[in-house]
Amino acid sequence: MNFEVGPAKFWFRTSPSDLNFFCMVKDGIPFVLIPAIVAGGLLFLGFWVVGTIFLAITAFMAYFFRDPRRVIPAGDDIVVSAADGRVTRIDENENGKLVSVFLSPFNVHVNRSPIAGTIDKIDYVAGKKMPATNDAASLINERNSLTIVGSKMTVVCTQIAGILARRIVCWSKAGDNLEAGQRFGMIKFGSRTDLLLPGNIELLVKVGDRVVGGETIIGKLV
Repeated sequence: MNFEVGPAKFWFRTSPSDLNFFCMVKDGIPFVLIPAIVAGGLLFLGFWVVGTIFLAITAFMAYFFRDPRRVIPAGDDIVVSAADGRVTRIDENENGKLVSVFLSPFNVHVNRSPIAGTIDKIDYVAGKKMPATNDAASLINERNSLTIVGSKMTVVCTQIAGILARRIVCWSKAGDNLEAGQRFGMIKFGSRTDLLLPGNIELLVKVGDRVVGGETIIGKLV
């Protein structure tokens, strides 16, 4: 099973004055450490070309698992983006308004709570791994949905694995209280995050927009 549940733990984060460059999710340690050791051994033995390739892999892994600080907008009548990436789909039906954000391997992959509230339930489905940009991915791909109940609205945030994503990580559990913009998980490598919002939310983004997790306001109550 490609789903992990565990506490949110971070390293290289010691004070508010830390540079964002030095903040990385602890889940990334083995992905950085292993190629770094291999690179060191190869370079020591004089295999410069292959060693340099592993150094590049080490640098990319550190970049992928980065965890920059975010300035979270205040207000219990707004919804912030749960992920960095590009808005690829906006839909409206009897269940509410759906906003999909696609995360490329170069985006920050830490997922953040779109509102302040309590996790009412978490539903994990072991599905397929078709391209996350496909509209059907929200129905057939591996996914993990958090129903978050706030003071003024309920939002369903779904982590969806894509064709490159091999593992969905969720550090929270049902009953946990989340602040708006609080980290709750991530998806390793390339993925999509869907937000199902109430129908009375005015959307402030459109397809093609670039959004920042925890900072970009997706919509507000009207």
